[in-house]
This record gives sequence, structure tokens and C-alpha cells, in this order.
Amino acid sequence: MTSNPTSPRSGGELIVEALAAHGVDTVFGIPGTHNLGIFAALPGADIRNVTTRHEQGAGYAADGYARSTGRIGVAITTTGPAALNAATALGQAYSDSVPVLLIAPGLPTGHPSHGNGILHEFRDQRGTMTGVVAEAHRVESLAEIPVAIAAAFGRMRRGRPRPEYLEVPLDLLDAAAAVPAVAPLPDSTVSVPAPAAIEEAAEALAAASRVALIVGGGASEAAAQVKAAARLLDAAVISTTNGKGILAEDDPHALGAGTQIGEFVDVVEDADAVLSIGTELASADWWGGLPEFPATHVRIDVDPGGVFANAIPSSALVGDSAATLELLLAALEERTDGAAREQPGEWVETHRDRVRAGQARSAETWSVSLADLDRVLPDNAVIAADNAMSAYNGAVAALRLKRPRSFLFPTGAGTLGYGLPAGIGAKIADPDAPVVVIQGDGGIMFTLPELATAAEERIALPVIIYDNGGYGEIRNEMADRDDPVNSVALGSPDFAKAAEALGCDAVRLDDDAPIGDIVTRALSADRPTVIHVLEHSRAATGLRGGDANASRPTATEEGEAA
Repeated sequence: MTSNPTSPRSGGELIVEALAAHGVDTVFGIPGTHNLGIFAALPGADIRNVTTRHEQGAGYAADGYARSTGRIGVAITTTGPAALNAATALGQAYSDSVPVLLIAPGLPTGHPSHGNGILHEFRDQRGTMTGVVAEAHRVESLAEIPVAIAAAFGRMRRGRPRPEYLEVPLDLLDAAAAVPAVAPLPDSTVSVPAPAAIEEAAEALAAASRVALIVGGGASEAAAQVKAAARLLDAAVISTTNGKGILAEDDPHALGAGTQIGEFVDVVEDADAVLSIGTELASADWWGGLPEFPATHVRIDVDPGGVFANAIPSSALVGDSAATLELLLAALEERTDGAAREQPGEWVETHRDRVRAGQARSAETWSVSLADLDRVLPDNAVIAADNAMSAYNGAVAALRLKRPRSFLFPTGAGTLGYGLPAGIGAKIADPDAPVVVIQGDGGIMFTLPELATAAEERIALPVIIYDNGGYGEIRNEMADRDDPVNSVALGSPDFAKAAEALGCDAVRLDDDAPIGDIVTRALSADRPTVIHVLEHSRAATGLRGGDANASRPTATEEGEAA
């Protein structure tokens, strides 16, 4: 487990040595006065730092890196405000079960409990993080550093992944001692349910004739098993936002995503059995309201709490999604003829046609550009999207993604500014992957400076900004409440000029128009390309000099509401 003590190493060297031992080759962060001991050690370990323009961007980039690969993303900040700048990104990672480790220096050992005015002094930096992450730990000695990092990686690689925070007193970063290295914890046995629970669930599913299969982000490592289950059960497969692409969305059994659309509720309520895998069934996905589940509802989740979240199943299977589903498939094959249906039956086909109509209605405002984007997206494409209507009403429903971990979206916490830095993280993680960013004009202003990060890294990154003139969703909600519409119009900055000033290429479109050829060129460029699209929608009409106080849409406007 541990090696013999070697020559003295500084605290910064011990941190970097431990990260390298756990396979880390890239981190995201900004150097500052108090963390220079960490940055001094990075080159010697061949660990690359991507310097973002804001610590929140560093956190989102680490999230995108982790979410798109399944590996642990690492961010490094300095003390006080820098660490707290990253806290929102950690909260987003927690809500979506993404393994991100933030390392930051804290106040020195022996610091007065009531403070003394040291630079970046916060009353309780670690304590603040305890309400944000799964584990917030402050070491108190050099010897504790490699142990703490090994423990953090061990926790994040087991069970439900969550972000963690590690604080190292700033005076330890330059102090040195001979400290034993700590090897990564060995892989543990994959958890699976008891055989009796598998048999009970298989018995119930085998008796069903109309099965809906709901896959969430927790099923990302079970793509092959999900496909096999869809065929064996002749199931209609519904994806949550984080589950997009786990079953390729051009598969005959795939209905795609956009569970806020009423037609998805109809599918579940018409089913005589549901199999849910790796999803909380949360209102962040089902914001039109959860369906009434049939009596047979089998749930698979690695988290004993998550398996009961929001809906109590008839069969709760706690275990690794891929391994548990493998056992369930074997038990099902014993109870059926074992024949897999490559083409779905009439029940699936009927609902797929209805769902497609609902998805088209949801994405109508952006239908031309998104259809053309879908046309040119390679099968291994990754979409990094912000919490914008063009994403959750548009891209979620309209794009047909083909692989797991291909739609990066801030589902749970619903933060703004996520898409661009997450896309940078995904592109850094896999430079050969085609990555496309989708942003709204409000959200992009939270992290617009990260365009400079992407330009400096010379990455081919199309960044589509759909511009409705402000916080369009909130404008519509104000109008629908018959409230005075105020504080939501942001005008329309010239994002193309801003992008060029930050080192990017740029294109401006005055209407929803085909963008496939622009995206194709951008995917092979030597820098990011901003595609600024002026949106024409109910929100845009209200925010750009139309009737900003217009209330509920008419029936003909419903399809444009976004």
C-alpha cells in the first residue's frame, strides 16, 4: 500500500505526485499567491494545467472533462474567494453525480480562530464547502496529503460519484518532509443485488407486454446491456437529459429525450411495466410532472437512497447498473424464448410517432438550425449545453445522439454559464472528439471570457449562441403570472465582434437558418467559432421592442414558446 520514505518533498510536490499516481494528466485552474507551491510541481510530473479565466470556469471545465469521459476531473484554485468562485460548479457536479476534485490552499496551520487580516481570509473555508460537496477535508500535516488524495479518489470511484474538496494549509505547500507515497486503492468488487431480488424482478418484467425502459446518467457504463434489454423486452426506451445517447437515438427502440414533454408521460402511463436504470426520476427532468407508474416498476441504482427517490418501486435493485442489468438479462432469458427483437412491435412504434411529434413541437423555434446540426454531427459527437431554452426545449428533443456521455447539461442545479467551459473540458479530455457548445445569450455572459481560454488552447469548438434578447424563460414566466415584466431584457450584444476580439472566428445569422456547413468547417478549424443566431420567438418578441408585457401565448403561439 505504501512505499518507503524517500527524499523530502514539499506539500505541493506531494499533491502533484499523488495526482499523477492516480492517472491525472490534466488539471484546470488559476495560479495565485497562495497556491504557487502546487503549480511549481506540475511541470515535473507532466501534468498540464489549462488556465481558465475564472475559477467557476475551471470547475465547469473539470466537470465537462469528467462527465464526458467518466474519469475524475481536477480543479485547482487559490484561497478564499477563488475557492468559493468554484463552489457553484461543485454544486452542479454534486447534483448531477459528477466526480470532480477541487484542491485549494487554506489558512495556515495555527491561524487565529478569529482571524488576523491575512490575504484571502475567510472565516471557515472548509466549512463552507461542506454544504456543497460529498466530502470536504482539510489536512493538518504533510503525511496526510497522499492519504487524503488516495481516499478521495477511492470514494469517487466507488458507488455514486460525487465531487470532493481538499484543503491544504498554505504553509504546508512549501514545507518539506520525507513522506511515504500512497498507491491508489485497488478496484473493489462490483456491487450487485441478491439473487432472490433479481429473480423477483425478472418474474414481474417477463409477465409484461408493454415495457417502458427509462435510462439516466447512472446507466452510462451499461450501454450494451441497455440495448440488449430493449430488444429482449421489446421496450420503448426513454432517456433523461443525462441519459441521452446511452441507447443511440436512431435505434428503433429509442424514443429519445425530453421527458418534460407530455407524450413521454403517456408512454409510461400506458406501459404495464417500467424498468428505470440510474435515474432519480427528478422534477429537473420531469418538470411537466411525474407520470403514474404501473404496478410493476423495477429500479436499478447504485445508491440505496437514489433507488427510492421520487417514486417507490415494486422491485428495488441496488447495485452497479451494468452488472445488475447483466444478471437481470440472464434471468429474463430463462423466462422468455430469449429472442431479441431488432425491430420494435406496434406499441413502441405507435408511441415513437407520437413522441416525435411532441419533440418537434418543443424544438420548433430552432427547428431549422438544429435539424441541420443533427444532419452533420458525427456519431461520436459531444454536445455541451447551457441551461437555455434552446437546449432543454430544443437540443434535448431534436438532436439524435449516438453514444453515452454525449450530452453535457447542468440538469440538477440548473446553473448558467456551464456549456462553454464544459465543452472546453470535454475537448481537452478528447481532442479528437467533435464537441459543439450550445448557449443562450444570457448564460454565455456568465462565462464569456472562457472564449479566450478556448482560443489560447487552439481548439476547434463551434459555440452556438441563440439570442432572444435576455432571460427569455424568466420573461415568459413573469408574463404567464401576469406580473410586470422587468429586469430581464439584456439587449443583443454583438457576440461575433466580442468573439473575434478574444481570438475566435465568428458568424452572425439574423434568423433560424441551416448551420450544418458552418459547424462542419468549425470542427476542423484551428480556433473556436462563435455562431451568433438571432432567435425569433415569443420571448424574443417581448424582449426586443415588441410587447414586453404580453401575457400567455395564444394557441398558435404555443409551438413558439421557448
